[in-house]
Order: sequence, then C-alpha cells, then structure tokens
Amino acid sequence: MTYLQQIEEAVAFLKSKNIHTPKVGIVLGTGLGKMIDYIQTIETITYKDIPHFPEATVEFHAGKLIYGTVGDVSVLAMSGRFHYYEGYSMQQITFPIRVMKALGVQYLLLSNAAGGMNPQFKKGDLVLLDDHINQQPENPLRGLNSNDYGPRFPDMSMPYNATLNKIFIEQAAAAQVALHKGVYVAVAGPNLETRAEYRHLRSIGADMVGMSTVPEVIVANQIGLPCAAVSVITDECDPDHLQPVDIAEIIAVAGKADEKLSNLFAAVINKI
Repeated sequence: MTYLQQIEEAVAFLKSKNIHTPKVGIVLGTGLGKMIDYIQTIETITYKDIPHFPEATVEFHAGKLIYGTVGDVSVLAMSGRFHYYEGYSMQQITFPIRVMKALGVQYLLLSNAAGGMNPQFKKGDLVLLDDHINQQPENPLRGLNSNDYGPRFPDMSMPYNATLNKIFIEQAAAAQVALHKGVYVAVAGPNLETRAEYRHLRSIGADMVGMSTVPEVIVANQIGLPCAAVSVITDECDPDHLQPVDIAEIIAVAGKADEKLSNLFAAVINKI
C-alpha cells in the first residue's frame, strides 16, 4: 500500500466517524492539553484505532484525536504528537497533517514546549514562531516524488503564515498576554543539550530549541496549509549558568502556562 493510499484509508475511516471538513487543525505539544477543555467535543478517537496512525509512546501525550467546535468553528485537535526520537520516520510523524488537509482543514495551529536560549525569555513565556532552523537528520518530504503530495521543492521563505501571526499578536495584546517572537531550532533529541550545543544553536540564530513542530510545518507548507506555532519556554538554557533539569520540571512549567496558551488559541480560532 502506498503512502497516499494510507492517507486515503485514514481519511475514509475518520469520515465514517462523522468527522467532516473541520476548519482548524490543532497540534498540542508536551504538557499542553487544556485546549481540549475549550472544545465542545463531538467525537474522540484513540490514535491506535485510526488506520496507519502511529501510537504516542510518550507518557504525557494523550494519544487522542478530538473533533468538535470552539465557538462556531469546527476543529480537529491532536492531543499529543509524534517525534523522531520515538523511532518513527518523518513521514509517520507528519502523516496526521496530511490527513487533516485531506479532511478539509484550512488552518493549522501548533504548540510545543521549548528551551529558551534567548536571555530575554523566561520560564512560562509564550513565543510566537517567526521562523525556524531544521537540525533534525531527516526530512519528511524525502522520497515522496509524486506531485500528488505537493511540490517537490516547496518554498519556505515564510513558513509561518503572516496573517495568522498577526491574529495571534492582536489577540495576545487584547488579552494582555505577553507574546514574544523568535526562531525555533528543531533537534533530534531525546537528550537535552550540552552547554556547547546551546552556544552553537544560539550562534546560528535560534532563540529556543525543541524536538518537534518543524517536520509538521514543512509538510504544511508543501500541501498549502497555512500554519502558526507558539512555544512555551519551559527551561532557561544559559550555558554559563546551566542547571540540571528533568522532564518532570519541564512538564510542570508547561502546565502552568497551559491556561494562558489555551485561552490565546481559543481567541485566535474564533477570529479566523
């Protein structure tokens, strides 16, 4: 079975569950799940029940697809995503993005937890992605040589949609929520970075570092799906004063910022 046939089979299954033409797709990152509380749920489906979907192996990712509405807007939310470090291929990681597009999703909003390398960023801050740097060892477009998947050489001069970013900035200002802008660098993980790696990543122009989002955004750009993304800064990565950090602390910081991020996402969705 081809990759395209797998997408079609997943789409047919989800349509059989009464999921039809959601307007906004949402990908919720590590420790970020309260957005689900803003959704009037119509259908919840576990990833393992969807043909060809990977299973979430990270314990703090719920592994569910939620279909419903936020206000008058229909949404399809991934509560938990997939990562390269879990052992999945880039095409498996980005499979849900292609399925969302085939179901009719018109806009994609993504969130993630990230380490802040810009000294102006503090734990709990929200940062709107203005651009990214891909330092992961694979590309989700490699080997997809048919135009059925989108252009082989998609332009990436503006990976994050300017109109969506403008709405985020406006809604953050209206809610009096501080929203920084920055450049996100994606690495393979799952280990956190050394002091020398933080210095290197900062020197190439990155403000925050994480292990996700970029593959999904690359695919979104290939298939013509406007997207925007927000990072929650969960640890401060100053190589001159670096302190040991564990994943439990990162999850706790993300959880504290989750409410204001979810509020912001809901406000943006109602303005799209």
